[in-house]
Amino acid sequence: MIKIKNVSKTYNGRIKAIDNLNLDINSGEIVGFIGLNGAGKTTLIKLMTGVLKPDKGTITINNLDIEEDSIEAKKIIGYISDNPNMFLRLTGFEYINFIADVYDVPVKSRKKKIYELADKFHLLDQLDKPMQSYSHGTRQKMMVIATLVHDPKVWILDEPLIGLDPKSALILKNMMIEHAHSGNIVFFSTHVLEVAEKLCDKVAIINKGKIVFYGTLEELKSKYDQKDDLEKLFLEVIDESI
Repeated sequence: MIKIKNVSKTYNGRIKAIDNLNLDINSGEIVGFIGLNGAGKTTLIKLMTGVLKPDKGTITINNLDIEEDSIEAKKIIGYISDNPNMFLRLTGFEYINFIADVYDVPVKSRKKKIYELADKFHLLDQLDKPMQSYSHGTRQKMMVIATLVHDPKVWILDEPLIGLDPKSALILKNMMIEHAHSGNIVFFSTHVLEVAEKLCDKVAIINKGKIVFYGTLEELKSKYDQKDDLEKLFLEVIDESI
């Protein structure tokens, strides 16, 4: 379970990116995180993964405080950032091994995992090539493999489907469903409301650093008496929160 309690984050002492935010995410759930650009999505994800520290409040991941138990909490998190353009001088295999070293993944088990995931995403012939030669989508898939090489219980993903071809996106979606059905957590941001509708158990809508709705899409549709136009529904929630 992820518990976010009274969390705030301000930049430069004046820009409040996250404003006294509370959110509970249960094990076995896929939660979609939705908001306009600048609403606070990436900031909250970076707070949840320990990349940033909150000004106040607490975040616990499976009862581990992300600040006080930082190392242990991060061991159970798989994080995909919104930028796959990192470590580009490394080959895919070198990059994934580097991440595996960080998480102390045994060499024997990691090799099996790397080849299984690379095969799943049709990347076996790309592992020995430098990442700077990859397309955006291939870099994104390498990020996914590196994120999952240590078998994290909690997946926290910032726009993980952007840049993926339809087949790779479907593979990742199915992996997300399987992971949650195994009693784990998947929390991911997305701009595509249709993805949230088909994939998520719940959605969390954020605006100006505050959660303005959290629940199932059926609950959201019922609350606003809107059944079909998800984009219109989303904008209605945002407008009401202003």
